[in-house]
Amino acid sequence: MPREESRLLPSAHGRDARGLSLLVSRHIPAAAMAAAAFLCARAAAPALLPPSRGLPRRLLLASRATAAALSSSSGEGGGGVEFQGKVGFLGLGIMGAPMASNLIKAGCDVTVWNRTKSKCDPLLSLGAKYEPSPAEVASSCDVTFAMLADPESAAEVACGANGAAEGLAPGKGYVDVSTVDGATSKLIGERITSTGASFLEAPVSGSKKPAEDGLLIFLTAGNESLYKRVAPLLDVMGKSRFYLGDVGNGAAMKLVVNMVMGSMMVSFSEGLLLSEKVGLDPNTLVEVISQGAISAPMFSLKGPSMVKAAYPTAFPLKHQQKDLRLALALAESVSQSIPTVAAANELYKAAKSLGLADHDFSAVIEALKAKAQSSQQ
Repeated sequence: MPREESRLLPSAHGRDARGLSLLVSRHIPAAAMAAAAFLCARAAAPALLPPSRGLPRRLLLASRATAAALSSSSGEGGGGVEFQGKVGFLGLGIMGAPMASNLIKAGCDVTVWNRTKSKCDPLLSLGAKYEPSPAEVASSCDVTFAMLADPESAAEVACGANGAAEGLAPGKGYVDVSTVDGATSKLIGERITSTGASFLEAPVSGSKKPAEDGLLIFLTAGNESLYKRVAPLLDVMGKSRFYLGDVGNGAAMKLVVNMVMGSMMVSFSEGLLLSEKVGLDPNTLVEVISQGAISAPMFSLKGPSMVKAAYPTAFPLKHQQKDLRLALALAESVSQSIPTVAAANELYKAAKSLGLADHDFSAVIEALKAKAQSSQQ
């Protein structure tokens, strides 16, 4: 398949539309018929739409449930997921736990590991298996995913003592969905491929809620055959996926995305504080922004709680600052000036010094408040 055609591969393939319609009428409740009709049309012309794009959330959920029921009715394994084999998942934090949970709920045979074993318990109650080391997970599974907090952890879990590489072999795959720099991703990829296994980097755009809802965006690069092989699993956990070529490109894309997000949050914070300072209602500012050209889900979601000085953690501030630091290093490597990001990074560092590292990254507004108080004194 040409690379251009594989950048966004359909998540449902090659079903006979007429047979699908008949099967739906016999086995699927009327409430799912609209989603089934979408699947039938897609089966007849699979290249019309990339996975999940242009599909309302309610219909998307119904179509996934319908696809799962159809696979079950037609005797296919995997709970509606077109993947045959065992899946490993390493790292069960804010992002990893819901991602692994979605795989289990979709019918996948999942084996998990986490440095703190108690975090595995909710997934074990859903039917997951447990292995005491990354190496043993990788050894027992056909494909292993890893979602770690930072480059150091990602490298250790993949390449360290009892790391995943020790359990890999030809025919197996390793998919790192952590956010790391390109150099770390290449280092991990080289160690993984030295075992004969295949490697794919696949950092995600999205935070806790998208992870829970299966609406992440995967930015993949590396082994294209492995990408195609795990595409059904990515479609369970996400709403879209991009194949970007060589290892390092996925990491770079994720850093650019998070660089923009972190800078936007700082600007939004400044706007909230300025509106309040001049006597405007910051809640009204959130509403005005949500209806204009600069509308973004992040502003509508975070704004109301920021006005109340509440920062429930969806994406930890310490991780946002880490990504800005990595983005600055990436820019330095190609002599690109990013002064806005450099200034934003200093504010996130100040917020960390205030003890806000584990709060949501929207807590960066507190650094601006502290700076204003300091200047008044």
